[in-house]
Amino acid sequence: MTESNNITTQMEEVESRVADVLALAKSLGADGAEVAMSRQQGLSVSTRLGDVETVEFTNDGALGITVYQQGRKGSASTADLSEKALKQAVQAAVNIAKYTSVDDCSGLADKEMLAMNPEDLDLHHEKVLSTDEAIAIAKECEDTALAYDKRITNSDGATLACFEGFKVYGNSHGQLVGYPSSRHSLSCVMIANEGDDMQRDYAYTVNRDFNLLKAPQQVGKEASIEVLSRLHAQKLKTGKVPVMFRADIANTFFGHFIAAISGGNLYRKSSFLLDALGKSIFPEFLTIEERPHIKKALASSAFDSEGVITLDRDIIKAGALETYLLTSYSARKLGMKTTGHAGGIHNWLVSANGGDFEQMLKTLGTGLLVTELMGQGVNVVNGDYSRGAAGFWVENGEIAYPVSEVTIAGNLADMFKNLVAVGSDYDLKGSIKTGSIILDEMQVAGN
Repeated sequence: MTESNNITTQMEEVESRVADVLALAKSLGADGAEVAMSRQQGLSVSTRLGDVETVEFTNDGALGITVYQQGRKGSASTADLSEKALKQAVQAAVNIAKYTSVDDCSGLADKEMLAMNPEDLDLHHEKVLSTDEAIAIAKECEDTALAYDKRITNSDGATLACFEGFKVYGNSHGQLVGYPSSRHSLSCVMIANEGDDMQRDYAYTVNRDFNLLKAPQQVGKEASIEVLSRLHAQKLKTGKVPVMFRADIANTFFGHFIAAISGGNLYRKSSFLLDALGKSIFPEFLTIEERPHIKKALASSAFDSEGVITLDRDIIKAGALETYLLTSYSARKLGMKTTGHAGGIHNWLVSANGGDFEQMLKTLGTGLLVTELMGQGVNVVNGDYSRGAAGFWVENGEIAYPVSEVTIAGNLADMFKNLVAVGSDYDLKGSIKTGSIILDEMQVAGN
């Protein structure tokens, strides 16, 4: 892969600016300093019912500087990379540090934890499209969806977005690293109508490599199939039933787990998984691995936002919690070492034991298949879980009819323990590679 000369040149210029800012911070008396700069540029076009709705060209970024002085911390940022603006930003950060409280846990990540020569993870795949070409792709996607069935009566449009950019990070430990990246996506939102019922749903594809996106016709077809399947949804009676989360929303289930084992919630004692390290959280069949260095993957990174090297880790092994997710600050608060999770997780791989989607439906038997979640009724302090949901009622392993306006409730600790199966129908559009999941039982509130 050959990087865009434009991106390469921009990165080199920014690396020079970052080095200058670090030197300036030191000259102004900072004990330590770190500087991060990201930039993104690209094109996004949206069409609706054959007309062009938006054409947006993006070229933006900002530089952030944090300085440390005798346990005090000050931060400032600027989008202006002129010498004058950079000096003002550094001076502002130094001035702010004078008025903040001393915190012995603040400061740069330990030098031995840093990625001084990070691996190239092949995250940058430039795609040069003219505006006309981008519009044609979006229109083709939407046209396919509209023509799929006469019940597809309206559209919220199709959007194609192609972005590339880079991240540069440096600190006064002598680290100066960066990498270019790209992200391309195509989405389509359709509206179906039959009788007095109207529904809305969508489909999308995303990849770092434009050539690996699904074809526009396929995305349009999937959007129409999704929305048609929701027509004439019914309500359910209130009761306790088995519940299956489809793969594309199962990541939210593990997202709550991430929040519960993140250092910020742990040192504040605002997690239901306090002191859970080494304890069984999930059934013994479950394993979750983190693999930060998968080439081209959406959540790959050779270092976190503090410059700490990312490493392969077992998060869950045979159901037991192997590690917390810590930044340098939260690690010091807990008397531990950072795990390289400043900025988030890196490619979680959830083990499967339940087969493909059809096999998972057979395992579910009779119960609720959830394909959409609404609301934010999750309390990570005590694990209470209550969210609006929509999906399908399944009988004897077969989808019977769509359902809507239901609420599913439980407690996350119980939900984790009651995990029955994880499918091999992996969703690859996010940072968590998981298939559909089945929980033994949840409270479902309907009529």
